[in-house]
Amino acid sequence: MSGVLSQLEPKEVFQFFETLSDIPRGSSHEEKVSDWFVQFANERGYEVFQDDLHNILIKAPGTPGYENSPTLIFHGHMDMVCKKTIDVEHDFLNEGLKLYTEDGFVRAKGTTLGADNGIGISYFLALLDSKEIPHPPIEMAITVMEEMGKVGGEGFHTEKLTGTRMLDMNWHMDDHILAGCGGDVSVKYSVFLEREAVADAKFYSLDILGLIGGHCEFDIVLERGNSIKLLARVLNNILSATNEVRVATISGGVQNNVIPSEANAILAIKDSEFETVKAIVLSTYAELKDEYNITDPDVKMELTESDQVFEQVFTAKMTEKLVKSIMLLPNGVISMSFKIEGISECSNNIGIMTTEENAVEIVSTITSIVTTRKHEVVKEMLALADLVGDGVKAEQIGTDAPEWIYNPDSYMLKIATEAYKAVTGEEPEVYAMPASLELGLFQDRVKGLDIVSVGTVTHGVHTPSEELGIESVGKVWKIFKEMMKNLKD
Repeated sequence: MSGVLSQLEPKEVFQFFETLSDIPRGSSHEEKVSDWFVQFANERGYEVFQDDLHNILIKAPGTPGYENSPTLIFHGHMDMVCKKTIDVEHDFLNEGLKLYTEDGFVRAKGTTLGADNGIGISYFLALLDSKEIPHPPIEMAITVMEEMGKVGGEGFHTEKLTGTRMLDMNWHMDDHILAGCGGDVSVKYSVFLEREAVADAKFYSLDILGLIGGHCEFDIVLERGNSIKLLARVLNNILSATNEVRVATISGGVQNNVIPSEANAILAIKDSEFETVKAIVLSTYAELKDEYNITDPDVKMELTESDQVFEQVFTAKMTEKLVKSIMLLPNGVISMSFKIEGISECSNNIGIMTTEENAVEIVSTITSIVTTRKHEVVKEMLALADLVGDGVKAEQIGTDAPEWIYNPDSYMLKIATEAYKAVTGEEPEVYAMPASLELGLFQDRVKGLDIVSVGTVTHGVHTPSEELGIESVGKVWKIFKEMMKNLKD
């Protein structure tokens, strides 16, 4: 390895993380990295399957003495969230990430890092590349579009799996073991467009910027601002003062499972109304600076003249339905867990808003440890659409991912716990978390599947502030190898 991470230990892990970082692998654009996995397997003589979605399954025999050991399934996802800072030019479809190290962390310049789940997969690749590490027969199941509603997990050909033990490494802490997780489901809320001509108005861009954003499951309890909700708030304030302002187009967010940090509306404003609108934007901005001074201290709200010109804009009636709908859509923590302190039991993230040809579409993802809770939130959103009526529709979309059910008697949990103690000399904490992974999908379809998840320290997941703890990689690599050694029987 001769790249930026070449001096980091363990070299065998970091070399694969850097290789993956060089290959574009944004959600729904995994073809290049999927083909790389096929090449990796073929070069080493491993059996490999690539399906129509570009999911990958690599099968490797056990090492000497482990040939007849129970097969272990490795699980991870190859895609990453693609998010960059406003001042950075980066083509996620064609460019690799620009890695650097600082203060004990690996980061990417101005973009997400893709440690979710690139580092977990790198442990698996390092094992399959090694001739020294003892291990049972391996089935490495790597999915696509996990970050877009678990499309790959739902479509994975689980009938090709023979193992009933699974190790997942799509986790973000190294001081405890994950032994269960929540499920999730998404809803698309559509407000169908009604347009009219506009005259005697100038166009202005209203922007919400500078929010931290983050992962819609891990970070939702931090009460960070949601740019889509905040944009609706200022628009509602404007529309309450004047009915002369029109919206020409509106958007926000990058992915449904990311707390949106930016949102934009292009407004048609008459000269006679501009000072009123400007005053409302400034007063609302002052409110946000006060309310979010701890959780989002860099929040910005800007009103600037736009280069875009539109012949038609949203009607007043349609704009009112849209803005008030966003105001009323549930967002953030719905309920906190009484079983595990400090985590949510159920939450909703309004993640994406786009102006399509015929409608403004808003996609939310509801995550919950309890299936019935998330479905009740779905019903609330459907009920709101029914109540608004007149061209407003809500529908459940994508995968309805079930929970991964915690089993205190899990053999894989026992193996992970013993490995952790052997490496660190300490007893790990064991958690079941509200974060929704693909593991419930596999548990539902592979009879008797026993799962455990181990993770590496990462911060700022799904944001350009994402970072990977260098020292943590070495710690987890030792735990990982200890687990492999102990999975002989």
